[in-house]
Amino acid sequence: MMIERELSKKVKSLAKKMPIIAIVGPRQSGKTTLVKSLFKNKPYISFENSDVRNHALDDPRDFLGKYPKGAIFDEVQRAPELFSYLQGIIDEKDKPGMFILTGSQHFLLLEKVTQSLAGRVAILELLPFSLKELSKSFKCSIDDVVFKGLYPRIYDKNLNPVDWYADYIEAYLERDVRQIMNIKDLSMFKKFLSLCAGRVGQLLNLSSLAVECGITHTTAREWISILEASFIIYLLQPHHKNFNKRIVKMPKLYFYDTGLVCSLLNIENKEQLSTYPLRGNIFEAFIMSELLKQRFNKGLKSNLYFWRDKTGHEIDCIVESAGSLTPIEIKSGKTINSEMFKNIEYWKKISGKINSDSYLIYGGSNNQKRSGINVLSWKDCNIL
Repeated sequence: MMIERELSKKVKSLAKKMPIIAIVGPRQSGKTTLVKSLFKNKPYISFENSDVRNHALDDPRDFLGKYPKGAIFDEVQRAPELFSYLQGIIDEKDKPGMFILTGSQHFLLLEKVTQSLAGRVAILELLPFSLKELSKSFKCSIDDVVFKGLYPRIYDKNLNPVDWYADYIEAYLERDVRQIMNIKDLSMFKKFLSLCAGRVGQLLNLSSLAVECGITHTTAREWISILEASFIIYLLQPHHKNFNKRIVKMPKLYFYDTGLVCSLLNIENKEQLSTYPLRGNIFEAFIMSELLKQRFNKGLKSNLYFWRDKTGHEIDCIVESAGSLTPIEIKSGKTINSEMFKNIEYWKKISGKINSDSYLIYGGSNNQKRSGINVLSWKDCNIL
């Protein structure tokens, strides 16, 4: 079943203006399916194929000469040497939408692209399905969708998420981790990955992670960078505005997909998730990922932060847009109570933004407005 991706509109629009479109995101997020459906007449080449990759690296001019009208190059971070040759072709022909690149390692691809193709390429990010995309064809409860995650293949093939994520993690370790950095002890890295899952939605404490995993602080920092580069985790930065309060300056650790978190925490069904001690953190990660997708699917960068002062007052998400700040609280409970509003009310008071837009996204099903705060069901969190 082909579910139309929200990013399609932006890709088609940019392909009429820019000579190269690069779409980055985690493995299995649907990048290949998307570009093949949008550019049916372009040749498709995967650099996962060693023969193709060797040809491109050994004789790049001969390789690119076979595609005078352009092509789709999949997992192109495996042949970054091509970028400088692409630059010459683009500068000579100057035609929009010639080459479509995909990659699953953001930092590696971005570094090479900005060095060789600056001003010639539009970079977009594609994450797994958004709730909005999924709801066009599937109906799920909150625990069901948080447990399953939103990788397309699970829904397309009706796969058991427990089995699929176990295979996904092993393939990720063998392919991406070894490619980014030649880590000899992958079992130690997998332990580190599981420890990160146990800290989802919490402040990143590299020293604590390093001690518990038995590695150095420097190694922990390098491994976090690997997980970021391959779209497994992201670090939500604290907002800088202090409102005369001492504020926390460490980022918070999130995963792009909660199905992966559940797998790493050995949660085997949605019933276990409903009573799991970290359910609130996992729900928060789910909503944060949805908010990110709303930005990325429009071709926009993240403008999301969190805010926390030294006394423990916290806003889960601060949206910064054109100088205005919008606070969003995220609560997994299905019943609304007055405690849920305290942090937003406190933040509004100290910031002087009493009448500004604010949101509470929760695990229930009814939308309402209370004390000037928009209360939204998790199903209706499409607000950015």
